[in-house]
Amino acid sequence: MVLIYFFDLMSQPSRALYIFLKLAKIPFEARPVALTEGEHFTEEFKEKYSKFQKVPFIHDGNFRLTERYLENMLEFFRYLIREYPVDDHWYPKDSKHQARVDEYLEWQHLNIRMYCSIYFVTKWLIPTLTGKQPTPEKLKKVEDDMANILDKFEELFLANGPFINGLKISFADILAACEIEQPRMAGYDAKEGRPVLKSWMERVRNECNPYYDEAHEMVNKIAESSLIKLQAKL
Repeated sequence: MVLIYFFDLMSQPSRALYIFLKLAKIPFEARPVALTEGEHFTEEFKEKYSKFQKVPFIHDGNFRLTERYLENMLEFFRYLIREYPVDDHWYPKDSKHQARVDEYLEWQHLNIRMYCSIYFVTKWLIPTLTGKQPTPEKLKKVEDDMANILDKFEELFLANGPFINGLKISFADILAACEIEQPRMAGYDAKEGRPVLKSWMERVRNECNPYYDEAHEMVNKIAESSLIKLQAKL
């Protein structure tokens, strides 16, 4: 039986795993889940698909692997590279290079993921769902926190080569790039004023296309809409 992948491309880890599956040529059946419509909160969904009611998750024959926490999806990636033939650069067998990839994968969920997500939720998601805008003080705080962690990301992970692991792209680059794309929907482009980050993002996109753009189609549309609204206010 073919692998079944449940995802929503509005979700950062969903996009990362989608891109990886495509690039690694792992055959899968796509099962989009409409998070904005609350599809994952139904009892039927919980009983039939995922008891944790989160995406992404996979069904591989009789084996089911579901995400327990929004920030913890590494079990999917590590399962896939054990079960399917995948090019070594995505997660190198060499212990030193693998440790570099792991270093980012273990760091990201309490840093890049957390602060980019908080900004996105504060600036875009909550106002979109409730109509309530954050206070200027709160918005400045979450934006400053995110900017600081983006600076730290450049310093810690982009100083030793074109990619996080040096000369070759790895899954760490895909995961990081998808997280950093998220705030664009709220009108914040992390590449502005950061030439090192901008060059790295362009390399990741080029290495991952056409699937990178495919996965970010909705993100790009919302980002363009947010930019138009921001320009109209100026």
